[in-house]
Amino acid sequence: MDDQTLPIEGPQAGPLTRRRTIGVNVGGVLVGGDAPVVVQSMTNTDTADIDATVAQVAALSKAGSEIVRITVDRDEAAAAVPRVRERLERLGLDVPLVGDFHYIGHKLLADHPACAEALAKYRINPGNVGFKDKKDRQFGAIVETAIRYDKPVRIGVNWGSLDQELLTRLMDINNDLPQPKSARAVTREAIIQSALMSAELAEEIGLARERIILSAKVSNVQDLITVYRDLSRRTNRCLHLGLTEAGMGSKGIVASSAAMGILLQEGIGDTIRVSLTPEPGGDRTREVQVAQELLQTMGFRQFLPIVAACPGCGRTTSTTFQELAEKIQSDIRENMPVWREKYPGVEALNVAVMGCIVNGPGESKHADIGISLPGTGESPAAPIFIDGKKAATLRGPNIAADFQLMVSDYIENRFGAGRDKTPSVG
Repeated sequence: MDDQTLPIEGPQAGPLTRRRTIGVNVGGVLVGGDAPVVVQSMTNTDTADIDATVAQVAALSKAGSEIVRITVDRDEAAAAVPRVRERLERLGLDVPLVGDFHYIGHKLLADHPACAEALAKYRINPGNVGFKDKKDRQFGAIVETAIRYDKPVRIGVNWGSLDQELLTRLMDINNDLPQPKSARAVTREAIIQSALMSAELAEEIGLARERIILSAKVSNVQDLITVYRDLSRRTNRCLHLGLTEAGMGSKGIVASSAAMGILLQEGIGDTIRVSLTPEPGGDRTREVQVAQELLQTMGFRQFLPIVAACPGCGRTTSTTFQELAEKIQSDIRENMPVWREKYPGVEALNVAVMGCIVNGPGESKHADIGISLPGTGESPAAPIFIDGKKAATLRGPNIAADFQLMVSDYIENRFGAGRDKTPSVG
């Protein structure tokens, strides 16, 4: 018989040691180094439409995007950038803006110095910076502008716009090998080489290593994992993670979470962007919410109070617990911009909304404050647990509203001006 008195030993729960990279300051936000993984996003407005762009940047920032990228594709967009920056500052928002440049970025930055100054970082795609003899010259012009204005640069390679000269050369070399690799493997190598060679060229021009961030985006989960694993072994530069063209709805969420979750667990990645295609008229801030939930679910950062709720089964025929959980979660997300200032530490709050006696009391005890609602055939009473102890029992038609009030009181007592008082028990 096994000796059940022996201590339980096994692997430690948690990610691998975070890969140490060179930190990059992006408009006051540190990416890499000792900084936590940073959440960023991108607008889908026409940057020349200043009102729409300011509104969307503000919404993304308030949702928790710590860096926001905007498209700078023509003169009108470049001219609008400093006005967007000014409008945001008048709103009290200092979120760093990143300029996304393709094809004519060198010219736009030269012709619009106020744009070059207003941006916190420039994004360059080596595959779209120029072709033939113009490529290095135009890339160099952007890097020289970054040096002049003391701005960092993200060298963002994308397999949808990969440097075709480099890819063709590597394909030719591969074809001459005794055992050629697959075209997919060669493409992955071309992505990595494009990023590394571009970074080396930027450094040769004079851009400091602590001003360079790399990304190597593909749209296939397994390819993305393979590319970033290899890239992280070959450089200690700061890495931006993202699955490009992830897709819409649950497909995009699952694909991005699967790819980036594995890499983050392995200690790879300094900043993430979840590239979701919103439904027509959909909310762009959804990608920020998903990025935050990914980092929070994996234990890397804490953004919002957690609401634990059971999935429901035949014992929970009432929809009360579902409605209550949804209402509390919505209230938390809506109130967090104010709560972050008013209730320091509130993001660590854990609330449980359970639907029956099977797991309800146990889960509620594990939460800071929890409710176990009555299931099918149970007494119409809902015990409340605060800090692991039963504190009250709610009855009657106003159970949901009464519990919401208790949650508000708990937040005020624990995190607000009344934090030194005993939490309310209703």
